[in-house]
Amino acid sequence: MAGPRYKWIALSNTTLGVLIASINMSIMLIALPDIFRGIGVDPLQPGNTGLLLWLIMSYLVVTAVLVVSFGRLGDMYGRTRMYNLGFAVFTVFSVLLSVTWMHGTAGALWLIAMRVLQGVGGAMLMANSNAILTGAFPARQRGLALGLNQVAGIAGSFFGLVLGGLLGPLDWRLVFLVSVPFGVFGTVWAYLRLRDTGIRTPARPDWWGNVTFAVGLIALLAGITYGIQPYGGHPMGWTNPLVLAMIGGGIAVLAVFCVVESRVPSPMFHLGLFRIRAFTAGNLASLLASLGRGGLMFILIIWLQGIWLPRHGYSFSETPLWAGIYMLPLTVGFLVAGPVSGWASDRFGARTFATGGMLIAAGTFVALQALPVDFSYQTFALILLFNGIGMGLFAAPNRAAIMNSLPPDQRGVGAGISTTFQNSAMVLSIGIFFSLMIAGLAGALPGALSSGLTAQGVPTADAAKVAALPPVGVLFASLLGYNPIKTLLGPQVLSGLPPGHASYLTGREFFPQLISGPFSDGLSVAFDFAIAACLIAAVASLLRGGRYVHDDRSHRKVTGERAAGKPVAGSSVAVAGSSVTSESAARTAGTTVTPTPAPRTTPGTAQRVTPSTPPPNDPRSP
Repeated sequence: MAGPRYKWIALSNTTLGVLIASINMSIMLIALPDIFRGIGVDPLQPGNTGLLLWLIMSYLVVTAVLVVSFGRLGDMYGRTRMYNLGFAVFTVFSVLLSVTWMHGTAGALWLIAMRVLQGVGGAMLMANSNAILTGAFPARQRGLALGLNQVAGIAGSFFGLVLGGLLGPLDWRLVFLVSVPFGVFGTVWAYLRLRDTGIRTPARPDWWGNVTFAVGLIALLAGITYGIQPYGGHPMGWTNPLVLAMIGGGIAVLAVFCVVESRVPSPMFHLGLFRIRAFTAGNLASLLASLGRGGLMFILIIWLQGIWLPRHGYSFSETPLWAGIYMLPLTVGFLVAGPVSGWASDRFGARTFATGGMLIAAGTFVALQALPVDFSYQTFALILLFNGIGMGLFAAPNRAAIMNSLPPDQRGVGAGISTTFQNSAMVLSIGIFFSLMIAGLAGALPGALSSGLTAQGVPTADAAKVAALPPVGVLFASLLGYNPIKTLLGPQVLSGLPPGHASYLTGREFFPQLISGPFSDGLSVAFDFAIAACLIAAVASLLRGGRYVHDDRSHRKVTGERAAGKPVAGSSVAVAGSSVTSESAARTAGTTVTPTPAPRTTPGTAQRVTPSTPPPNDPRSP
């Protein structure tokens, strides 16, 4: 039996697990140049673009695909059991990543394979942490607990940038090794102290559901990943038949998955959960907010590394680390607003904070769009701070509202669904924002490169060759902290130029000034998309309805202001047996229903709720 302190043990351990899993989503991004140098691979060679993309994306894709399955398995066999196993798996493959002995393409493929398996452990952690917390904390404290957990998860992706930038130059293996001591400590601590306090739903695994979901989502996300690679004479791959087949086939298989889930007796994914308005609106808002946040991360890194930092005295090799440092105001805003809004949402509901947070975030994208490419850092930092505050105001209440809306026996799979939306949005944001940036660059960059290079004495044929390269190469060069012109021209061309011209071309002024105009065009379109995503997320948050809580102690569904445990006129209560179906929850929302004795049921089955007159001594009666 868990004691009164158990909830804080659960919070601290699951927060550590989510933090370390999310740090590893981004820790490689800034350390990639050091990793590729360590294994002897040039990521900017055309044949190596796929290796570069999959080193970035493999962990994200795996965590997006598997969290629902692991959440459902947690509901069936114990969430703590799955979570503990996740910590162990994550730690083992962090060790194997750090001891890579191969070089060249073989070394890159080894790292990708180990990142996939490390992502399996990360998916187990992410899928079950929210469900463990929801079972450990009473409804009146879940906003704070889930808020802190959510803040750790999202802030970890920004901490990973700085951590990778610090450790990569010291030794690229430290990028992976740093997770090991925390993983060992967390694994031992979880096995010794965590207990299963939630409701299990014994059932047979839904193999067809798992397979169709995994195949469909992997095909869709892989298609988006390959869509930003050049194809034929096109700067992107959206006309590639393989990309179109992957995306179309992925959508078709996901449609088959929905049919399967509506017919099997124990589905992996209860589609009926989407009849709960708070759950559906919260997940839609989370998807759109994650699109905006993920796109912001990549846009700012390219903006800082490719243009602003070189023009302000930083060498290209230094820009990855300093880009992470200069983005810290965003993390600070998130860390300040997230816990406060989670605590406040326990008392006042999620709708105001989540909607207001998305409106603030949209306003900051408008402000970023108005900035000149060569901005004042004080203004930039202030905008980032408010963006972090807006995202923090949204994230914690939104996740708490999603988890509170779930029946007790569906919290694992519900948390997995929510995490799938969030992690898939990271992959989608890379595809969408890179495509928007490449589209903006494709029109103006070739001409600017050709005229700028020939003006400095580069032979016309060599200048035309560089200008004809896909814009994605320029973006990747900026993203990875390489000297773009030095990398694109190569030593042979540079050695044939007068020393002064070669020095100017490879210096900190030429490339940033050259790319500023074309980059600004792409930037404007990308920010328009981010603004639209945040505004739609704000509308979804506004339409989520009033307070909606499934209480895990009495298995009550509570709507209205009674989520805080206070009797308020017009509130609603419904009681069922071991769980309440989303159909009955949706049907009774907004009506005053009181507890009735629940007949015996098999775990995982649902019962309808019938109104009755409240007994006089019921403390929750109006």
